[in-house]
This record gives sequence, structure tokens and C-alpha cells, in this order.
Amino acid sequence: MGILLKGGKVLTGTNGLKVQDILIEDTKIADMGESLPEKGHKVIDVSGNLVTPGLIDLHVHLREPGGEHKETIETGTKAAARGGFTTVAAMPNTKPVPDNAAQLQWVNEKIKETASVRVLPYASITTRQAGKELTDFEALKNNGAFAFTDDGVGVQSADMMLQAMRLAKQSDAVIVAHCEENTLIHKGSVHKGNFAEKHGLNGIPSICEAVQIARDVLLAEAAEARYHVCHVSTKESVRVIKDAKAAGIKVTAEVTPHHLLLCDEDIPGLDTNYKMNPPLRGNEDRTALIEAYKSGVIDFLATDHAPHSKDEKDLGMELAPFGIIGLETAFPLLYTNLVQKGVLTLQELVDGFTRKPADSFDLPYGALEIGAEADLTVIDLNHEEKIDPENFVSKGKNTPFAGWSCKGWPVLTIVEGSIKYEKESVNA
Repeated sequence: MGILLKGGKVLTGTNGLKVQDILIEDTKIADMGESLPEKGHKVIDVSGNLVTPGLIDLHVHLREPGGEHKETIETGTKAAARGGFTTVAAMPNTKPVPDNAAQLQWVNEKIKETASVRVLPYASITTRQAGKELTDFEALKNNGAFAFTDDGVGVQSADMMLQAMRLAKQSDAVIVAHCEENTLIHKGSVHKGNFAEKHGLNGIPSICEAVQIARDVLLAEAAEARYHVCHVSTKESVRVIKDAKAAGIKVTAEVTPHHLLLCDEDIPGLDTNYKMNPPLRGNEDRTALIEAYKSGVIDFLATDHAPHSKDEKDLGMELAPFGIIGLETAFPLLYTNLVQKGVLTLQELVDGFTRKPADSFDLPYGALEIGAEADLTVIDLNHEEKIDPENFVSKGKNTPFAGWSCKGWPVLTIVEGSIKYEKESVNA
């Protein structure tokens, strides 16, 4: 007996919608059609709702091990399922860091035991993410490393980054980079702009991101490596990535929902729920990011889900940790504020969380077709509700979007043919 989704609407690839039944048998999509026979299958009526390939987020922080008071693999992946995500990639800034085979094996075992959705674990580029010694790429890749990154800090040594890219090339792996030139930060906590000046805070200049991307794309060219830029935030970074792509360098890039929706002018005061790294930039940057995503200079969307405890966020703008959460609100926020306002098409939004990240990293997911993995997300585009952090499954409540009214909420998430979330309940 399979699962038969009846009457859902699927995208046609040209911004159109058509009604399709979808039959799931075991872990695969077995059939699709306008009116499939029920034949004793478990029937779920999804009529009126959008059915997409399972959403993919290649930039999340699950905090385990070492940060279990903020999030665990179990709670983070339940939050992912509630947000419609069926695949997430977990950053390595944990304690300890997955910088050796034994630690990565521990992470994979924990994923196997507790995760509600598919988790692809990153390994670090350098030991302890300290930027001093490269990890054993081959051993880590052989033990399931999805890709390599020191996310949270930029690799400061150009020579070390070049060596890393050569190792990645040999291992057929991708270097994923948090880009930040430390000598330009000057203890900044927000963007170097009007908000920083008004409140007497040290600002993080835009150039500290773009200058390292410029360095890295040239290193990637020299090493013939595949290079991915995390959370692009400035118009200068967009220009560098655009030029690199035009030159044939193998570079991809992502952008977060918060950098598409907010700028530093939107920060209401010294509220640390607006503190993230990279920081919210100027409105010209936000506009440039939207255009870059629509034109393909930026390849896909990622949340940079970064949970922190309330005590940590209460330390004030200068001392509180960077980061906000995003898994449970990403799709409705972007649907309501970009698709419904005509900035993006529904197809552009869905592709950014499905086909595009899959294509960028050669993943066998992100497609809705017969024979594909049965990763599916059902979304109610009409239901409207306010974002209430107290309803989050994530341990983190740190979001600047509390109280925003949104439509486009996921109501059913299926991973490899198994239901992992139904509205109001999560089947872990």
C-alpha cells in the first residue's frame, strides 16, 4: 500500500499550475496523473494546496554537539520538517568540530538516530576551524563529508585557502566559504552605515566581504576548484561574483531570506534579533541581492538558521552572538513579501529551495517526477497566520519577524516516502 496525494497543484515549469495526483510507493514517486485510482492506498486530500519537491536548505546550524542548549539535531530537523524542508546541510561550527573521521562518524550516527529529515554534514576546512592546519579532506570525504567549510569564520590565509581548493579539487568536493576579511571588521556588530552611526556602534564595512570573495574566486580559478559563497549581503559582492561567472570560474552563491527582506534601516533599535553576520546592509544592497537572484548571479536560497538562547541574545548589541533562525518561516516570508507583491514568481521561489541548490551541488533531489525520491512538501498558499516564536519547534526563538502575518505555510512534509510533518503534529 502506498500514499496517494489527491488533487494537489504542481508547478508546470512555466509559472503555471496543474492539478495532479501523486502516488508514493516505498521511497519513490511511483506515478503522477490527473486522476489516479485509489486501489487501497492511504489517500491524503491535498486539493487546493501547492505540492513541490521537498525543500532543500544547504546552510543551517544544528549546534550539536556542544550547543545543545540552543538546538539539537533532533529539534533542528523537526523545525526543518515543519518548515517544509526535507534536506538540510549542517554547518561544522560545533564543539567539537567535525574535523576528523571519528568525529564525523559520531555526527553521522547521531543523525541516523535522531534526525527527522535528511542531514548532509559539512566537515571543516581547517582543524578546529582555527585557520592554522588543513583537515584530511580525503578521509573526511570517505566518511560522508558533504562539502568543506569553516562557516562562521573566513579562512584568512590566501595560501591555506589555495591549498584547500587544490585538495577539494582532488576529492571532487566543494569549498563553501564564509567571506570576511578580519582586518577590516574592527569589532563591528552591525553594518557600517546610518544605524551604526546613530547608535554609536562599530560597523562592519561591506568591503570586508567582497574583498575576500574577490581573492577566493581567483584562487578557485587557479586551482580549478568548485567554490560556493555563503550568505551574500552586498552589492559589491554581487559584482565580483557576476564577473567571476562571466570569466568561467566555477562559483555559486546563496542569499538568505532576511537579506532579501530587510536592510539596516529596518532595525527598530538595539534589538539583537536583528544582529546577524553578515549584517543587514543598506537598501541598495538588498535591491541588488534581489536582482542578482532573479538574474542567476546568485544561485539559490538558504536560511543560515542560527539558533541562540535568550540569555545569550540578551547581552546587548555589542556582546550578543550573531545569528537568527529561519527554517520554520522561510517559505511563508518570501511567498508573502516577494511572490505576492510581484517581485518573484512562485516558480522562482520554489526553484531557489529545490532544483537550484540540488543542481549546484549535484544532489539527486529537488525534482517532482516519476522515479524521483519521494521528498515532497505540501503548502497552503491561502492560509494566513502571524509568526509567533513561541510556536516554533526549534529551541531558538531569535527572529526579527515575530508578529509578521504570512501566507504560504507548509502543511505536510514527506521524506523518502515517510510523513515527517503534518500541520499541528510532527511525526519524528
